[in-house]
Amino acid sequence: MKSPRLVLIVDDNEELVAALHAVLTRPAGPGAGGSAAPFETVTASRGAEALAVARTRGVDVAIVDVKLPDTSGVDLIAPLKEACPFCEVVLITGSASMDAALAALRSGAFAFVLKSFRPEELISTVEQALTKVTLKREREELERRYRAVVQLTDVLAIALDSENAVALFNRRAAQLSGMDAEKAIGLPFLETWIPEADRAALRDAILEARSGARVRDVEAAFLTLADGADQSASVTPTPSRVRWHLSSASHAQAGQTAGEAGLVYGIGIDVTERLLLEKRAADAEALSAMGTLALNLAHEIRNPLNAAVLQLHLLDKDVGKLSLEPEVRTTLHRRTRIVGDEIGRLNRLLTEFLELARPRGIAREPVHVGNLVDDVLDLERATADGAGVHIEREIAPDGCVAMGDREKLKQVLLNLVVNALEAMRTGGTLTVRVVAEAGWVTVSVIDTGVGIEPGLLGAIFDPFFTTKEGGTGLGLSIVRQIVDRHDGRVRIESERGRGTRVVVELPAR
Repeated sequence: MKSPRLVLIVDDNEELVAALHAVLTRPAGPGAGGSAAPFETVTASRGAEALAVARTRGVDVAIVDVKLPDTSGVDLIAPLKEACPFCEVVLITGSASMDAALAALRSGAFAFVLKSFRPEELISTVEQALTKVTLKREREELERRYRAVVQLTDVLAIALDSENAVALFNRRAAQLSGMDAEKAIGLPFLETWIPEADRAALRDAILEARSGARVRDVEAAFLTLADGADQSASVTPTPSRVRWHLSSASHAQAGQTAGEAGLVYGIGIDVTERLLLEKRAADAEALSAMGTLALNLAHEIRNPLNAAVLQLHLLDKDVGKLSLEPEVRTTLHRRTRIVGDEIGRLNRLLTEFLELARPRGIAREPVHVGNLVDDVLDLERATADGAGVHIEREIAPDGCVAMGDREKLKQVLLNLVVNALEAMRTGGTLTVRVVAEAGWVTVSVIDTGVGIEPGLLGAIFDPFFTTKEGGTGLGLSIVRQIVDRHDGRVRIESERGRGTRVVVELPAR
């Protein structure tokens, strides 16, 4: 048996109220044609009393007399619906014109019934009103579940209106964009979050979806706006990459408003990590192939290099024994020194290449990262002083201990500090910050040097990629390889002319 449905009867005529109560609470008989179970009723004689009942108990259907001692039944419709959003109101009256009935329906009444009604007519009207209430509640529940799914899913969910302005922006989209979802509503999507290089392709895909055509997935960068962040910061984060699947609601469906019918929906998957992993896997495969070549050639290359160094040393000594003008002798010594420096550079390149292509195993021992930073900065102090670079250390006193290989981690820090100093040949400030939080030891190396063009950041860890004249392009590749083997993370942020920040995160002990 179904639970009783609550019906509020609002009338100051006690006899009519008693009759309505009897009709609505009477059990359905055999000839009721499948009518539902009895209703539960509650009564009120005035509008104020009815509103108090609605606010405290909530009602499904209100049967309201048009003329009440303190108000009009028509005027009571809006307050009742405000108190009970799903409530339906049935107005009853002894006499009414067609205009009065239409006015009542325009005010939100479900039905307008004359007091000469038959019991079956009233019960049928109340049942129909309850059916509408049930449908509204079911729709509200479905919409609640839909909103929960849209907000809690780990994919980006957006909707764009006919002008490609944002009409829906879920929690994940807000999180990735760095902007609160409410602030995003109404903003032009393409111009706000999509870089110009990807804008045309995504605009074309949106037009195809709006026309009802089947749209292939389209990939585009997605900008982080850093809502509320310091806009003067000297770093620019790398945009995420998102793969969008678009669909259109251009053909109106039941229950849709005109605005909803013109929306284009987009489901976006953040593929940034996957693309990075694919790239690094390709790099590792290439380095593996180069490693085999390097191992075969290393011996053949180093032998002539060693012989050249030896012969150059003997040549320099022989020049010193010759009877030559001082200027000529100085010139010859300078040239042999240049050749020696270039041979040394080749030897270092070969060593770095072998280190990258054939990495050695790493030790696993506690390493106090703060002490390691102090050692590296002390080692490079003379170089910093010579370049007019001021060094600032911000090292947390406790907890900065990671598990790893001390010498390998020292190589990482040394590479990063040397790179920072080389970016500040005319002076500046080098800040090295070490903190421990949430299971990680984080080292940030920040310089105020020339910075890196945003378009080059994606290739900065690639082998042989360099922005320095005479650089090998292997230093940062080695840094990333060592950090990866420590199960850590490394990222670089930079802005041309304002400096660079490299952040290394290592698992704490």
